[in-house]
Order: sequence, then C-alpha cells, then structure tokens
Amino acid sequence: MSIATHRAHDASAAADARATDLVTAMAALPEGHPDRPVLRRKAIEAWMPMAKRLTRRYANRGENFDDLLQTAAVGLIKAVDGFDAGRGTDFVGYAIPTILGEVKRYFRDKAWTLRIPRRLQELRLAIAAAQSDLAHDLQRAPTVADVAEHVGASEEEILEAMEAGHAYRAVSLSAPMGEGDDSAISDTLGFEERGYALAELNVTLPPALATLTDRERHIVVSYFYGNQTQAVIAEQLGISQMHVSRLLSRALKRLRSELADA
Repeated sequence: MSIATHRAHDASAAADARATDLVTAMAALPEGHPDRPVLRRKAIEAWMPMAKRLTRRYANRGENFDDLLQTAAVGLIKAVDGFDAGRGTDFVGYAIPTILGEVKRYFRDKAWTLRIPRRLQELRLAIAAAQSDLAHDLQRAPTVADVAEHVGASEEEILEAMEAGHAYRAVSLSAPMGEGDDSAISDTLGFEERGYALAELNVTLPPALATLTDRERHIVVSYFYGNQTQAVIAEQLGISQMHVSRLLSRALKRLRSELADA
C-alpha cells in the first residue's frame, strides 16, 4: 500500500471516528435538548459520504442517481434518529442496513413501470439470489424445479414471478423493432376491425331499405343475400334482365344516398 493510500485511509478513518462521535453525542442527549438539533445536522452531513458510496452500488440500474441518493439520505436520517448506543451496536452496523433497506424499498415500490404484488417482487429477488447460488453449486444453469425447491415455492409461483419481471421497465411503442429496422413496435400491433362498420351497417341499412319499393327491395335482397343472378330474378318477376339491371342500379343509388345521410 502506497503512502498516499495510507494517508487517504487514515483520513477516512478519522472522519468516520468524528462522525461516530457526533452520532453518539447526539444519541446521549435527551429529546428536546437545545444542542441535539445541531449535533443531528452535523452527524447527517458527516455520514452523507457513506450514503453516497452505498448509492453508487445501484447507480447503473436505470434509475436517476439523484433520486437514489435522496432515498439513501432518508435512510441515513432514519438511522441517525433511531440509533441507540446503549444497544451495543456501532452506528455503521446499524446505518448501512437501514440505508440499503430504504433504497431497496424504492426499487420495490417506485421503480416498477407496472404495479405487481409485493410477494412477486420479493420472490423475484429471491429467485435471482437462488439462481446465482445454484449455478455455483450445480455447475450448470438451474432449472425452474431447482429454484422452486431452493426458495420453497411451487414451480407455478416461480414462473409467475419470472414473468412479472418483465413489468419492471416498459418499452415504448415507438421503439424500433431492431437495429437497422425503421419499423416501430406499434406497426406490428392492432388490425382493422371490420366489426364496427358491420355493426353500424346493421343499424342504418334497415331504414334505408324501407325507402325502396317492394320490387326494388326484392331485387336487392335476392341479388346480394340470396346469391341469385339477374336472369333468375327477372324470371321470378316476369320482367327482362335489362329491366332488373336498371332497377338494381336505381335501388343501389338510393341506398348509397340514404346511408350517406345516416
């Protein structure tokens, strides 16, 4: 270890000692003592570097660092206010779990795009730890059954928690499909729903048909719904096929006009 490293280590140790003295002195004072607020502020300021170091552990997980640091500061404040030197635990041993717990709660409660049950969030964390341990012990990728046995859950619960992990971060519908692909995800979703047009037609068509004569209505229904040819319809009505064609054209023109105004 170099001389510079020794000096930095000694300076850090001295700073921690002063910070510990501040917390201990504050904790020894009764509530309402006039010196307590000053010591509390100085203790929080003295231990903020530790909170920042702990926050850096989570700096590359997609969340804003300032938000994480603010959360860690809340944990530090809780640790300073809740520390009791009489329990025999040093402040660092009490503060670190308190700060990390606050940061982990932030990820659990605030960082998910979709809200999923807390049990699934906690199970997902247990699965991640189990997969790491099992991969080391088994010297292979653990199966769902391996993980389920390790964490004491059913395979269905494991699969549900793993699927819930996809809710952590949403993907924009405007995001490209892939590298070099100009199409967006939204281009692959949805389709033209003809049901709306058919539903509207079912409402507007009967009144439009009512404006036709009986013979015109018979020709339209027979031709479009009965699949009969104009020749067959002409024979049924005792008129020429040309006459049927003219009546059909006139009826369709009237229907278009009625449907356009509907």
